Amino acid sequence: MSARPTAHLVRRAVLPVVVAAGTLVPVIAGAAPAAAGAPQVVCSSARARIAPGLARDITAALGSRRGTAAVALYDRTTGTRCTLDASRRFDSASTVKVTVLAALLRQAQEAGRSLTSREVGLTTAMITKSDNAATTALWNQLGVGRVRHFLSLAGMTQTTPGTDGYWGLTRITAGDELKLMALMTSGNTVLGPAARAYALGLMSKVVPAQRWGVPAGTPSGVTVHVKNGWLSRATHGWRVHSVGAFTGGGRDYAIVVLTQDDSTMAYGVATIEAVARVVHRDLDPRSPVNALFRRPPPPVHTPGTLGTAAAAHS
Repeated sequence: MSARPTAHLVRRAVLPVVVAAGTLVPVIAGAAPAAAGAPQVVCSSARARIAPGLARDITAALGSRRGTAAVALYDRTTGTRCTLDASRRFDSASTVKVTVLAALLRQAQEAGRSLTSREVGLTTAMITKSDNAATTALWNQLGVGRVRHFLSLAGMTQTTPGTDGYWGLTRITAGDELKLMALMTSGNTVLGPAARAYALGLMSKVVPAQRWGVPAGTPSGVTVHVKNGWLSRATHGWRVHSVGAFTGGGRDYAIVVLTQDDSTMAYGVATIEAVARVVHRDLDPRSPVNALFRRPPPPVHTPGTLGTAAAAHS
């Protein structure tokens, strides 16, 4: 694809890790110190065993993966948070579509109106099928000023909207995407209950071909709300991202994994799913941290099974 989006594309550290030669390696006693400013997995939790287990397992999941990854997650039930390089900026690809939806819902909320039938159709296509033309229509309707207005209200200060209609080149961070998931799943002054329910409803109905990424390894009885993005450019290879919120059955958590420098889309998907599986496992009360039980990994996706946009942007 062209590097230019078309009109249609338009903390408490428990187990530090550092990035070396494209992989994550643990820092152990007696080892050389981490380079200044090197990204580290930082986890904290109200439950003592969860934080070190997550830090260790996220490190292990990424240990053999090449490329660049950023991770952010929270679990309200256990008071757990983890981040890895959460302020690194990435091209958004289609993950920005959740922000577009939220900005539209905020605009409608401020105007005291419901979405029009046209807007319902466009938002449904944009989120459930990752439709680019629908996104372009809504992006143009809102204007960059409206998107920035929402970002300001949401405290997403590290996100920069794409210019000249390049919504797929909006610059995002894992930290800001996690803020967005938090807004979608709890009471706040930015998005009211109806707006949040509408957004989560769409994210729970994403078509099966696009339900890869952070849903991998989700425990039974948990509702998945997901949006993914994928984009290949001349620099940094494939960007492959997945953001999701997980609710129901006593669960309330979210996971964000952003990647770039992936050799293929499938490689990026596999990296994200390796992280997701250990996070779901470690946060599942039926599978305590450090238990010997491990779920078998799901089949590795290939671009041919990821929908028609696998060779382009979505």
